[in-house]
Amino acid sequence: MYELFDSRDPEQLLPGMRKARQAIARGELVVLPTDTVYGVAADAFNAAAVARLLAAKGRGRQSPPPVLVAGVTTMRALVADVPEPIERLVEAFWPGGLTIVLPAQPSLSWDLGDTGGTVAVRMPADRVALELLEECGPLAVSSANLTKRSAAVDVDDAARMLGDTVAVYLDGGPSRDGVASTIIDATGLVSGARPVRVLRSGAVSRDQLRSILGEHLEPDPEDDHDHDHGPA
Repeated sequence: MYELFDSRDPEQLLPGMRKARQAIARGELVVLPTDTVYGVAADAFNAAAVARLLAAKGRGRQSPPPVLVAGVTTMRALVADVPEPIERLVEAFWPGGLTIVLPAQPSLSWDLGDTGGTVAVRMPADRVALELLEECGPLAVSSANLTKRSAAVDVDDAARMLGDTVAVYLDGGPSRDGVASTIIDATGLVSGARPVRVLRSGAVSRDQLRSILGEHLEPDPEDDHDHDHGPA
């Protein structure tokens, strides 16, 4: 049976965070609030935990989860290169609703699934999420829902879908806007092969991206096609 804690209540926050840290350390899953929608988290460096996360959502290795980080320093340790335009994006929109796909640091010993040598990284603007990231390190975090179902905008939504596959639920109240993060692919910018591509439209608009990236952003397509592989 899972445990649920209201992270808005100081008397529940401390034991809830302790239980969440313990669950992560055991390779179990934790649902947590973020600044976008609720996320389900696992230790990014525990392959069995990541596999458990994918199984809970009903997804396979072909849909690797993004990784949430506590700051830019951690991001630099996980990726092979950060082009200067992406540095400016991070400065403008982190912490916040922007997930960036970059080449992963090849020396890392982890298994997020079939990533093709990339990693999707984001720094959330949520105190509970950031505190857990500071204490546990990078977490593989995907939206707290079953595949093809709407993202959870409160902890009850997440619990209805994920149930006992998750050990600890941290309730931070309803999501502020219920909009998932924008996901961009910047791997082509690193190699110089192509501009930044928008994989999923979300909290950060194309106009906001273009205000920073300019010609480094792909032309606007006629239609956006959303992909179910993002975190909150």
